[in-house]
Amino acid sequence: MNRVHIKTYGCQMNERDSEAVAAMLRARGYRMVASEEECDILLLNTCSVRDAAEQKAIGKAGYLSARKRRQPDFVLGILGCMAQNRGASLLEQLPDVDLIVGTQKFHQVPGYLDNLRAARAAGVPIGASIVDIAEEAGSQNTIKDHWVPEAIEGAEPARQVSAFVSIQQGCNMDCAFCIVPKTRGDERSRPMDDIVRECEQLAARGVREITLLGQIVTSYGRRDYAHTGGISPFVQLLERVHAIEGIARIRFTSPHPRGFKQDLVEAYGRLPKLCGYVHLPMQSGSNRILRVMNRPYTRERYREIVDSLRAVRPDMYFSTDVIVGFPGETEEDFDQTRELFEACNYDMAYVFKYSVRTGTPAAELPDQVPDEVKEERNQALLEILRLNSLRRNEVLLGTTEEVLVEGPDKTGRRFTGRTRGNRVTVFDADPRLVGELVSLRIERASVSTLYGELVLAGVESAG
Repeated sequence: MNRVHIKTYGCQMNERDSEAVAAMLRARGYRMVASEEECDILLLNTCSVRDAAEQKAIGKAGYLSARKRRQPDFVLGILGCMAQNRGASLLEQLPDVDLIVGTQKFHQVPGYLDNLRAARAAGVPIGASIVDIAEEAGSQNTIKDHWVPEAIEGAEPARQVSAFVSIQQGCNMDCAFCIVPKTRGDERSRPMDDIVRECEQLAARGVREITLLGQIVTSYGRRDYAHTGGISPFVQLLERVHAIEGIARIRFTSPHPRGFKQDLVEAYGRLPKLCGYVHLPMQSGSNRILRVMNRPYTRERYREIVDSLRAVRPDMYFSTDVIVGFPGETEEDFDQTRELFEACNYDMAYVFKYSVRTGTPAAELPDQVPDEVKEERNQALLEILRLNSLRRNEVLLGTTEEVLVEGPDKTGRRFTGRTRGNRVTVFDADPRLVGELVSLRIERASVSTLYGELVLAGVESAG
């Protein structure tokens, strides 16, 4: 009774947390399975950024309660941001949940599961569910283990080509709409040497691409390390990861516009492994709304950052986050957002309709925008994005792009990878090319995907 399936909702930070939990469980003797139908223990790693994300996880947990009634030994756990946000109150809706673990206690999951299984094996009534959402000093240093894809029972063996590396937890920005400071705690950075060692170990296992993760990744180490020669701790970390043999590409997410000082902009010109792709959250193009959101930049400063990055790398690709329908957003405010959205020429964007999050300052603001207005504004930006993304992809027709081969696509008949600009590609290839950098001639393009043919002379050996 030790088969575990983890279902993850939300962002890349959640994906990385789930991966670390899986690795810790495997080290404790648990088996990770690819199908929730085959597991004895199901863990939901949850998101609280929007109410819809919480409701989706609650609905899933409610559905699984019926399984617990059929299988009394089945274990159901809720981890992550929703667990942190709601804590024991979740049991009012979901009394059958066995385990609720917050964002600073992921490393305690194996021990809690051991206790649950031991009690059931001994026939001891468990009584109350286990709930742990307490803060823990140093918890940011526990997200360091990586599971190997081959270890998942029921999944095809696969080489790990790319990896997420958590460098920082928490956030001190206090944006008016955001619940992350409550769910993730104050900003805490991992030691730089530990991060570099983790990246070296991943490179030794054949990982070619590293994505550095943090709530505000560009704030990394600002209280722990000195600026040296005008270089911030985050850029110092980029330099050290760049020097690791075997690592071919570096990405990071999510930054904050205020973190794009000159040293980071210049890093794109002097660190060739740093991919020409930036996720730069805008949230709004209205200075008035940005002030109410407590976002410490202006539309003018945001545009300066975009222009400075494109000056260093003219082929830079951009994605962003935008919230439409923030309380008090007028047509004029939205027009300014739409104007900046078009001017920045995004390749991808996450456009969100504002969602009230209890406990945030924005939840108490007057002039909440009607749902139908939010939807109209949401669709307007998505249409701009669709046309722009298609145009940007079609520009690549006939060109040759460097692609990191990640593995089979969803059909299993072809292969997939990403360009340096983070565009998904599909092509025919030999399995031996997984993990290699190849040249791909682009022959067809859709809004979200490039299709091409390998130019095999471009293969770079991983050795």
